[in-house]
Amino acid sequence: MTTLTKGGKAPQFTGTDETGKTHTLSDYKGKKLVVFFYPKADTPGCTAEACDLRDNYHFLQAQGYELLGVSADNQKKQAKFKEKYSLPFPLIADEDKAVINAFGVWGPKKFMGRLFDGIHRTTFLIDENGVIEEVITDVKTKAHAAQILNK
Repeated sequence: MTTLTKGGKAPQFTGTDETGKTHTLSDYKGKKLVVFFYPKADTPGCTAEACDLRDNYHFLQAQGYELLGVSADNQKKQAKFKEKYSLPFPLIADEDKAVINAFGVWGPKKFMGRLFDGIHRTTFLIDENGVIEEVITDVKTKAHAAQILNK
């Protein structure tokens, strides 16, 4: 699990989205940013989470938030996921895990009794100055926007 905490500085990062566009933390200076990490595009939990954020996107924007989704999927997979579900926010294709590791969300997980390394579903709320406002580790995939809006 991540060692980043509320009140700490968000890590500087550079990631490439599904269209090949580069995103860095400094691109969002002066804006509030939600960076949500999800294990795998187009799987049931990740789809529920992304669609909940999509359905509540205007509420999040009304609170001043920009959104960035991040997984280790490649650009093609991220593009298909975004198109299939009409997701209005960029999806970072972090194949080399540079952003994932910067935020410390890669590590041992257990699924159906099997231990393996993967992405821990985690969301970071970052303020206009690059300070972490909140770290959500107990993500409710079907009600994630409410978790963000109620922080």
